[in-house]
Amino acid sequence: MNNNLSTVNHDRDVTGMTYVYPVISRRAGGVSVGINLNPNNACNWHCAYCQVPGLVRGVAPDIDLHQLHSELSTMLEDLIRGTFMQERVPEGSRALCDVAISGNGEPTSCAAFDDVIAVIVQVMRQFDLCVPLRLISNGSYVHKPHVQKGLALMAQHHGEVWVKVDSVTDDGISRMNGVKMHAANLSQQVCSVAVVCPTWIQTCFVAWDGQPPSELEMTSYIEFLNALKEAEAPIRGVLLYGLARPSLQKESKHLKALDKGWMEHAAARIGQTGLDVKLSL
Repeated sequence: MNNNLSTVNHDRDVTGMTYVYPVISRRAGGVSVGINLNPNNACNWHCAYCQVPGLVRGVAPDIDLHQLHSELSTMLEDLIRGTFMQERVPEGSRALCDVAISGNGEPTSCAAFDDVIAVIVQVMRQFDLCVPLRLISNGSYVHKPHVQKGLALMAQHHGEVWVKVDSVTDDGISRMNGVKMHAANLSQQVCSVAVVCPTWIQTCFVAWDGQPPSELEMTSYIEFLNALKEAEAPIRGVLLYGLARPSLQKESKHLKALDKGWMEHAAARIGQTGLDVKLSL
């Protein structure tokens, strides 16, 4: 078995740890230390493009904070002072770019989210680590007080949130994210994050049954972004990306990556809102 890291190998078990795993992130641009708060593969959403095997509906389990502290310390020690980079990472990617709270489900469903942030911040400070602390979230729990507390702590320590908005139509949200939700709810979630911690909107566009997002989808999405700007929501920009690895959900038969030209045109349209756009293919 090849345990070397690559942009197509995001195996959460590559180090045998429960909560901590390293990946090469095409969007972050180097080695990202992932924090998986959902080792039970549970999420309240069911995104069609999700690469988590055995995904189930649910929330994060109780987190062993001492184990999290130990695993993160061990991983950073090996990355920063050990031989992990030389032995497991391709030469052009040997830079630690962030610590990312992501994984196999929605991380903010963790009941001790604020305590988790405190542990991560403590370990990063022990290593004098000044890379971004990123949260990748669908935004569905950001209104909860303990999540707000964790976000505020993140903001004090190079924190940044990537909040998911793949579609803003009722049908599109249901198809892509597996939940019933209106654009107004998404807007409220984005604003609830952005006022507390620096925030980017993260969007995945794919072809469904060979067809790209419709003009209605695109127009609605652009109007959504413009409305956020008019409301003066402090959004940093949009992280636009496509399908890079196969989905492990039953919806995978419908999905196909969009071609480079279509994605570049979509990025240009989004850029006309005045928001910064970063495209990852």
